[in-house]
Amino acid sequence: MQAAISVIIGQVRLIWPRMLLWGLAFAILSQAVMLLALIARFGALPNYVTFYHWIGNVAWIITSTPSWSDIPPIIADEWLIEIGRMNYDYGTGISEWSLNVMPSRLMLLFGLGALIGLSADLVRRESCSIPARRGATLATGAAAMLVAMTNATMSWVVCCATPTWVVGLSMMGLGVSTSLALERLGPVFSYLGFALLIATILGLAHRKSARQSPYKETTHA
Repeated sequence: MQAAISVIIGQVRLIWPRMLLWGLAFAILSQAVMLLALIARFGALPNYVTFYHWIGNVAWIITSTPSWSDIPPIIADEWLIEIGRMNYDYGTGISEWSLNVMPSRLMLLFGLGALIGLSADLVRRESCSIPARRGATLATGAAAMLVAMTNATMSWVVCCATPTWVVGLSMMGLGVSTSLALERLGPVFSYLGFALLIATILGLAHRKSARQSPYKETTHA
């Protein structure tokens, strides 16, 4: 394990600029994909964009929340941008659907993208059999899907108009009541995704450290 961690640290030092690019690209691309999915599903372009004073809201939460343990989860749900479709057939209007950009989710998706970049680089440098490389690639893709899916921030008036990952399930045809019942499992699936990705990275690093082992080189000699 120590050798694998050493390999990972060394690899991060070599490719950290690419990992940053992977993180930025993944965070931005995930927002674009969610917005395109909403547009395609409802067949209409968004007609409003709202920018929130995120820094000011966070400062107000910190100063006005009596319990420090309540501050992080409240800040995590603060919005930065809201892009959606407003229906003005009912008085002042009601938001039918929207994409809610949250800095906390952007940071999480950035970290996910950086880990995907590290895993991709280790797979590219892996000289093992093709099935093993395909397995690592499949595990990385599955982990990315689990984390990205459960950190979606789309809202739909049918699903109580709150940004949640199960909106995507409802949009794909799953019953609303069933989707909402699965909502509390989101963190579990997200943790599983990160665990799978980290396990894949450790496995690839372990294989690389084994190939670089002086004992193995002596044995082959």
